[in-house]
Amino acid sequence: MSKPGRSEGEAVTAKAEHVTKSALATVGNQILPFVIGGGSGIVATTCLQPIDMVKVRLQLLGEGSKGAKAVTPLQAARMVVAEGGFVGLYNGISAAWLRQATYATLRLGFFDRFLEFFRTRAQSQGREVNFGERAAASLGGGGLAAALANPAEVGLIRMQSDGMKPPAERANYRSVLDALTRIAKSEGIFALWQGSYPTVIRAMATNFGQLAFFSESKAQLEKHTSLSDRNRTFAASGIAGFFAAFFSLPFDFLKTRLQRGGGAYKGVFDCATRVAREEGLLRFYRGFGTYVLRIAPHTIITLIVADNLKAVFMPSSEL
Repeated sequence: MSKPGRSEGEAVTAKAEHVTKSALATVGNQILPFVIGGGSGIVATTCLQPIDMVKVRLQLLGEGSKGAKAVTPLQAARMVVAEGGFVGLYNGISAAWLRQATYATLRLGFFDRFLEFFRTRAQSQGREVNFGERAAASLGGGGLAAALANPAEVGLIRMQSDGMKPPAERANYRSVLDALTRIAKSEGIFALWQGSYPTVIRAMATNFGQLAFFSESKAQLEKHTSLSDRNRTFAASGIAGFFAAFFSLPFDFLKTRLQRGGGAYKGVFDCATRVAREEGLLRFYRGFGTYVLRIAPHTIITLIVADNLKAVFMPSSEL
């Protein structure tokens, strides 16, 4: 049996290289949306962590008291600075990074993959993706990501609320890994999924307001305005940020109360009914202005960074 000639061998090698490159490209296209999502979330969180710290304090101050005088965001910020200096505004930043590395990575990645599925199906039917399909992709991506990333949420809230306790009772967590390890040892592994129900609902509400409205707004602005691509992205991000805050704040409030620890509530329903009875229904929207200031810029930064990275690395895709 004769050996293959040089040209035949080169053809086999070239074919193998082509198959390898195609496989790597396929894997890269599947992984890139997750990497882009996590990276853009980390950038946004680093910029806005002080606002999130103030938001958490506002949600915890006055707990159980309906007639308590509302604390302003500036007063809450001063309290944090008085307790630990300006660096106190970045308490829990390691947990916030872990949250973005898990939750943001998964939610934007899942959203991209789900939306790609709906887009392929819509193209086969000779139509465009509709708002209902964008909503389904955002709800599914947010809920699934939040369920998996809940321990990072618990660690973040514990680290941010630790400074409210008397000095002798503070846990003084060194990092998010220290917090998660100590919580699991002292309260059990399931404590890391404390408040998971409102966390998942909040994530679904946030994703619905953020990703579905961003995707739809951008599509509508492209159809009905002459804005440049950059201006469309910025405008759609602002619209998405407002709706994300509006839909998700009540669930974010419940999540914060449940995840601070201490066993004050039996569950999400007990927490919701007691807050409504003892503090009033408007308490669920306490700190709305601060929340908008936190989530709207976070949405804008996250989606603009993600949109620009996708334009470079995945030019055939869209958010």
